[in-house]
Amino acid sequence: MAEAVLPAVSSATPSVAVPAPLPVRAVLPWAVFGGILMLVALYFVGAEQGATSVFAGAEVHEWVHDGRHLLGFPCH
Repeated sequence: MAEAVLPAVSSATPSVAVPAPLPVRAVLPWAVFGGILMLVALYFVGAEQGATSVFAGAEVHEWVHDGRHLLGFPCH
């Protein structure tokens, strides 16, 4: 009757949830779409109302004026 009272030690490791890998086919169209959107935004901030102007007038320039200065594009 001299048994020690010890908690039962479990040798099983705790289960850890591992996320499923994303297939490249699922991510690639969204990456291309995001890249195209970033290039269009960069064009409007950096080059619109210059030598390669698509829209006439100064409206686009005024909308992105502060962004030009923030990114280091000269406009004056």
